[in-house]
Amino acid sequence: MARIFGINIPDDKKIGYSLPYIYGIGLSLSKKILNDLKIDENIRTKDISVDELKKIQDYIEKHFTVENELKREIRKNVTRLIHINAYKGNRHSRRLPVRGQRTKTNTRTVRGNVRRSVGSGRAKAVSPK
Repeated sequence: MARIFGINIPDDKKIGYSLPYIYGIGLSLSKKILNDLKIDENIRTKDISVDELKKIQDYIEKHFTVENELKREIRKNVTRLIHINAYKGNRHSRRLPVRGQRTKTNTRTVRGNVRRSVGSGRAKAVSPK
């Protein structure tokens, strides 16, 4: 298996579809990277040479923020929003949707699957014998 930034990239897939296994690189960005480096995106990862793999890693390292560095940057931005008491920061700290989604009906998974209707939390009635 090929490794880029400590991530194992699958050998049996095309290189264009293998690069998105790296956090911070999507499908369109992987195709742009391969076009800029003039590497065929239909070649399998196992068939790619070590030199081409090194060129891909150097290009990504030079032009993009990926993996742990990107995660750290995102966490830092969210922490800053929480620290300055921004509205988005308050939403993050309460684990509610940040980008204006409705919360009355849709965010069950975020709220912990809370059901607030009349009969939803009630215990089953015991039937008389």
